[in-house]
Amino acid sequence: MQLSRMTGLAAIAALGLGIAAQPATAQGPQLNLIVGFAAGGSADSVARVVGSRLGEKLGQKVVIENRPGAGANVAARTVTTSTADGNTLLVTTAALPINNTLYKNKGFDIADLRPVAIAGTTPETFAVNKANPSKTLKDFIAASKDKKINFGTAGVGTGSHIFAAYFFKMIAKVEASHVAFRGGPDATNNLLGGHVDMVAASLSGFAAQINSGAINGIAIATEKRFAAVPNVPTFSEAGYPGLTSVSWAGFFAPGKAPDAVVARQNAAILEIIKEKDINERLVKIGFTPMLANLKDTEAFFKRELADWGKMVRTLGLSVE
Repeated sequence: MQLSRMTGLAAIAALGLGIAAQPATAQGPQLNLIVGFAAGGSADSVARVVGSRLGEKLGQKVVIENRPGAGANVAARTVTTSTADGNTLLVTTAALPINNTLYKNKGFDIADLRPVAIAGTTPETFAVNKANPSKTLKDFIAASKDKKINFGTAGVGTGSHIFAAYFFKMIAKVEASHVAFRGGPDATNNLLGGHVDMVAASLSGFAAQINSGAINGIAIATEKRFAAVPNVPTFSEAGYPGLTSVSWAGFFAPGKAPDAVVARQNAAILEIIKEKDINERLVKIGFTPMLANLKDTEAFFKRELADWGKMVRTLGLSVE
């Protein structure tokens, strides 16, 4: 079964990037990157990897600001109400198209945002504490027959939340309670502390912890095993053939941002992603770089809106 495309501090530290990227040659107006999630999550990691070079490419000082809250709606509202000159961009995930259906009142209209570029995709992954007796997804599902299980994700309405909820309810057909955390690092820390049975997150959220052996990855939603975490079996290997799902991290401008500015930003981001160093950094934190021009990016986002809307309605989820 094919699901729609579906989000660490350690990763950021490994990349050695600071809070703000400020190129010495910056001459243009300040470029603000408003991240919809807490520091350390997948969107934040991409903002810092790409943002460090984006300022240099565009000749602008780049300032990164994390504004988590309401499934990234707080950050989205901030961008939609900013001056529509293209100098304030939202950095977010599949939460944006999900929220379009999930939230009855987002505080903004989706038409007030336009996609600039999708930097990369990252597969959804299930992981358990290394002390958990369930070493495989099959074991974990079997254990649910004898006790109530729960799973944690970064917030409500993220791709990881929707994917995991859909998996347990519609595919595995087991009861599993959802526990929402403020961000990916918070969810992972609670998993490390044994406070939740499992965490569902995009691979970029805890690739480092899986590879270090701190947590045990029990399934990854890709067709084949993912090079960044070769020891994590696919959902197909775990007994769920064809089940794939990825999240993504992308840049969005106010809906009325000038076409020429948005096109220039898209071209600059694609050039940056092609750079060997940046490409390798994205792969290292669990992303597959995505090279899509502005037209293809817009088409991609349109599909995301339709696909996620259908899944949210199927689950009957809604947030006031």
